Amino acid sequence: MIHEKKSLKTHIKDYIIITIASFFYGLAISQFLDPNDIAPGGVSGLSMIINRIINIEVGTIILMINIPILLLGLYKFGIKFLISTIYATVMGSVFTNILANYPPITTDPLLATICGSAIASIAIGFIFKAGATTGGTDIIVKVLRLRFPHLKTGRLFLMCDMVVVLLSAFVFENTDSALYAAIGVFLMSLVFDAVLYGADGAKLIYIISNEWQAIATRILMELDVGVTYLEGEGAYSNEKKRVIMCVVRKQIAPQVEEVVKEEDGNAFMIVSSAAEIYGEGYKNIYSEKI
Repeated sequence: MIHEKKSLKTHIKDYIIITIASFFYGLAISQFLDPNDIAPGGVSGLSMIINRIINIEVGTIILMINIPILLLGLYKFGIKFLISTIYATVMGSVFTNILANYPPITTDPLLATICGSAIASIAIGFIFKAGATTGGTDIIVKVLRLRFPHLKTGRLFLMCDMVVVLLSAFVFENTDSALYAAIGVFLMSLVFDAVLYGADGAKLIYIISNEWQAIATRILMELDVGVTYLEGEGAYSNEKKRVIMCVVRKQIAPQVEEVVKEEDGNAFMIVSSAAEIYGEGYKNIYSEKI
């Protein structure tokens, strides 16, 4: 009963965070980026472009584009993965439409790019921390990774964003807007990483359990985290053990711990901080040293 109450409180807290973050996401789109023709990539940027072609509110277009994407995510990842994402997507669209009824906070394109991109990325970062996503390219990239696992996540996001930025140059008929949008995409990436991951940190986790196969499968499939098996042996019992090792971003670590609790309450788990990680999804060992 204590665990259920804590779980309920956690869920309520998460949805409060998602609601507040969705408000600021809508604020960034409607009060900074959209009025200044700055398409920041992704579904929101694409929605701004479509808005200039057909007279439908940007927030409504965001929701319309996300419906088939969410259905694809439902098919691929199940309802549990999407409940909070659907809520975040709907709230973001609603706030975007409501706040569009007010005059923009600034019409200076540089200020709009910096402030809008920073506010949007901070909002998205908190939505991710609360266990949701804003739908759109987040789900598309996740699906593409299932089909083409050799493609890097960061490159897929960049490709999607750059296509939208290039489209905006033609639709808005303004090269400066596209250049500001490109700056915004870069800024959003930096701020998002800072909010979500902190100062380049991660968690190194070792798990020793008789249920190693079930735990590893769930970490791989549900959390999309790579797992390595290490061979171990108990010094006292001389019993062979298979040890799970994985490195995860800070915000994913509690989810890994939850999986272990659910599969084996008697598991032995070591969680330590890893200051620098090199490899796919983290730093490039070559470029970071330049």
